[in-house]
Amino acid sequence: MQRKTHQSLDVVIFCGGRGTRLSEKTREMPKPLVELGEYPVLWHIMKIYSVYNHRKFILTLGYKGEMITDYFLNRYPVLQNFSINLRDIVPPKAKDPWDISFIQTGLESKTAKRLLLCKDAIKTRTFLATYGDGVADINLTRLIEHHEKLKKQEGIIATITITRPYSKYGIVQLNGNIIKEFSEKPRMNEYINVGFMVLEKEIFDYIDPSSDVMFEETLETIAKDNRLGYYIHDGFWHAMDTYKDYADMNAMWRNDPKWKIWED
Repeated sequence: MQRKTHQSLDVVIFCGGRGTRLSEKTREMPKPLVELGEYPVLWHIMKIYSVYNHRKFILTLGYKGEMITDYFLNRYPVLQNFSINLRDIVPPKAKDPWDISFIQTGLESKTAKRLLLCKDAIKTRTFLATYGDGVADINLTRLIEHHEKLKKQEGIIATITITRPYSKYGIVQLNGNIIKEFSEKPRMNEYINVGFMVLEKEIFDYIDPSSDVMFEETLETIAKDNRLGYYIHDGFWHAMDTYKDYADMNAMWRNDPKWKIWED
């Protein structure tokens, strides 16, 4: 199923980090290639955007980036039925009509620098960006419309998606020597940034080419200028951050993949 927006926007996906908290898998591969079912988590993220007709992807390569390039050039196209005549071999075409730019952004670069190095590859004035390890059942049309509204009314140049995560621990409330209430992994009151950002090209004015900082620091500066908006996502979101996340998300994929908003 395809859910069109008023305009197809370029999508930057941060793919360059080492993913040290998932070292059981990332010693072998970059985190965006860690398997979620039969495909890497990066593929799932791209499918979410593709449902809304955003199909031009700009991948910021860094740690083991050549494996991401190899996946899309050689491995992904053959994960489907195809036929060949051995006397006239032609590589099969992938089933997703994605336009992918592979940008070499350095082995140790932080995310703000990685984004800056993608500037020339971004052709739409408004563009999208997210992290290469998180999936959600997000409505991208509503997100973009919300950004456009805030841009017109408040003059913002960036909108981040925020959600209230579930605690990884059971929370207790005490009453003297006994436990008054016990909640197993409740939803927290605080909001966190989960990516799925809408950005204007004016954000590049906030990135110093001579410095190497995380993009979150850039967002802090934009917020101080009252130019950072937010979109609340109350639905499903999960990041593949640890080995437990890897196991949990693969179990979800087999039983109830809430982020799977596309049809087979």
